[in-house]
Amino acid sequence: MTTARLLLWRHGRTAANASARLQGQIDIPLDDVGRWQARTATAALLARYEPTLIVSSDLSRARGTAEHLARATGLPVTIDTRLRERGFGEWEGMTGAEIEERWPGAFEAWRLGGDPSGVGAETRAEVAERLAVAIGEHAAAAGPDDTLVVVSHGAAIALAVGALLGQPPSWRGVIGLHNAHWAELVPSRGGAAPDWRLTGLNLGPTDASTDWNAGPDTAPEENGETRDPD
Repeated sequence: MTTARLLLWRHGRTAANASARLQGQIDIPLDDVGRWQARTATAALLARYEPTLIVSSDLSRARGTAEHLARATGLPVTIDTRLRERGFGEWEGMTGAEIEERWPGAFEAWRLGGDPSGVGAETRAEVAERLAVAIGEHAAAAGPDDTLVVVSHGAAIALAVGALLGQPPSWRGVIGLHNAHWAELVPSRGGAAPDWRLTGLNLGPTDASTDWNAGPDTAPEENGETRDPD
């Protein structure tokens, strides 16, 4: 048995996203824009799908995003620590400029697909494997009519998509997801390899405002919105 559809959903914005800091596994909650993104994306997701299972990283930015969908659907959220973001060791919490100052050339090498060395960071291969194994287990436990929503993180999802498509960890054939956007995959039929097919990438309500990354065009209180807990 396996799920009928898999959605890999990135969490909403955090203060670290807004300031271009590498979060890794630091536990940073959604900011006000991130909560708005999660609410808005939840509505868009539910207009298109009928989720039946929700699994989330334990980090609060992912868990907070998942809870918006859980409240809207009445579904519980299963927490799986294997869905955490890639660990970046000493680089976590730093901007690219700060990394480049202390490790000249290392940040640009990472942006080009390399693995940080000597800073305690996970390799691309390690992250791809742990995400693929975790997602595979949850998908295998689901029924053939289920829509499984997995809430995770930008780098982790990009590596997971590659792994699920049978690509090596060095493959960089998909772009990163916007905050609170998702990738859609369906299982291959008839035993065809790879096990999954990508049917949509970076899906979500980017046109909900002039600048999705900056939040709504008017302040939340002007829209009659209320602040949700993470």
